[in-house]
Amino acid sequence: MPELPEVETIKRELEEKLVAKKITDVIVNNPKVIREPQNKDFVNQLKGVTIRHILRKAKLLILELSNGKALTIHLKMTGQLIYPGTGKKSRVSFLLSDGKLLDFNDQRLFGELRVVDDWHKLRFIQSLGPELSTLSPKNFQKMLTGKNTRIKPLLMDQAFISGIGNLYAAESLFQARIRPDRAASNLSDKEKQALFFAIKRVLNEAIRCGGSSVDDYVRLSGKKGNYASKHKVYDRKGEPCLVCKTTIKRINLGGRGTYFCPKCQR
Repeated sequence: MPELPEVETIKRELEEKLVAKKITDVIVNNPKVIREPQNKDFVNQLKGVTIRHILRKAKLLILELSNGKALTIHLKMTGQLIYPGTGKKSRVSFLLSDGKLLDFNDQRLFGELRVVDDWHKLRFIQSLGPELSTLSPKNFQKMLTGKNTRIKPLLMDQAFISGIGNLYAAESLFQARIRPDRAASNLSDKEKQALFFAIKRVLNEAIRCGGSSVDDYVRLSGKKGNYASKHKVYDRKGEPCLVCKTTIKRINLGGRGTYFCPKCQR
């Protein structure tokens, strides 16, 4: 699933390409990805409106429109936004005033498109914890105090902190030299601070690289992101650690495959 760096990359590219353009038509090839309102109303509320602003909250894209409504896009597992698109593989295509298509592709149909009056009231938005960029190291340390949950599943809990998923939790914990199965409450203040700055570095570098194309994620142009070449542990089971040469291990933690170096991470 695309995480914060991938969605932020797409958000920035959409800002560059789509702001001030009008949606002149909406072509629905598979209505299953449209969650609200129903198909006909979804189309009618988008035709003829101009894209004013593009925002991102955690893993959700928000296109604020000239009619006061917002088009929200959650890519989920396999969603893609492609511009300019061809319409050949799209579940929904948006014809813009420049004559080009914005395609929403989604092989597994898990993605979600909505047109809403107030995106702030979405249950998903209201359930989110803060993003790391809004926190200070001290705030982050306080949040971890008393949390007996293992640190990696906690980082992936969107109600605790938003935007981080399996991949970037693993990479951040490696950079902070913390085992993913340690209880958050057992981390020292020094380790908590190291983790805060590790997450910040990893997310910022991943955004600079355009994200990680490890599954279906691609950038708006259809090109892959470049951060996968910088992964230190994720999806490297059985390979030597790039720091100490110890074999990278994979365990199941919180229902997810978790990669770490048993020597570097303590």
